Amino acid sequence: MSSSHNTSPFHALPPVVVALAVVIGGIELLFWLGQSGLIPGGEDWRTFAIQDYTFFDELFDRMLARGTWSGPVMLRFVTYPLIHTSFIHALFVIVFILAIGKMVATVFRPWAVLVIFFAASALGALIYGLALDERYPLIGGYPGVYGLIGAYTFLLWVNLASTGGPRYQAFALIGMLLGIQLLFSLVFGSANDWVADLVGFATGFALSFVVSPGGWGRVLAKLRRS
Repeated sequence: MSSSHNTSPFHALPPVVVALAVVIGGIELLFWLGQSGLIPGGEDWRTFAIQDYTFFDELFDRMLARGTWSGPVMLRFVTYPLIHTSFIHALFVIVFILAIGKMVATVFRPWAVLVIFFAASALGALIYGLALDERYPLIGGYPGVYGLIGAYTFLLWVNLASTGGPRYQAFALIGMLLGIQLLFSLVFGSANDWVADLVGFATGFALSFVVSPGGWGRVLAKLRRS
């Protein structure tokens, strides 16, 4: 009898993708254990984490007004994507990381996947802070996920360019996701975190020209052959 049934579903996933999902899932597990009373004193861990590690526009504006760089505030640019408002919020982010991240990580080097995720998160927060005046914190891994979607779109775009296909089709996924997000925003109302998501996508797509194997030279060669 084949032993394939005993193979872990994570075995086929790139380690960097699994590691990122495990970190987010592990943090969420600690919050759940604390809220469930299984870890004494952990009932307010999520609240404290949101206060201390997510991105607040008010804190960012205050730092800019003072003209000084605050380490704790700057740290929030890369810690907020690891904190989520609920189990469901974290679960959806993990699913996207495993699905989209796997397709990106099969082509990109592990460090490039992490650079895209955290750079997309950081730049998303930066533009969110500069362009908006929001009291609600920016929280969760969606800007980083959109960065991975940008990298995946880049791969589709290059493939279509090399095969002579219509390059605009590469942007079908991001168009669909933003359309759904806009619909939910109109029906249910939501914060303006879509700004950070869109910036995250643009960051992931643009960075792929630099961090993808072969970089800009490889892309340019394929475009010239198309």
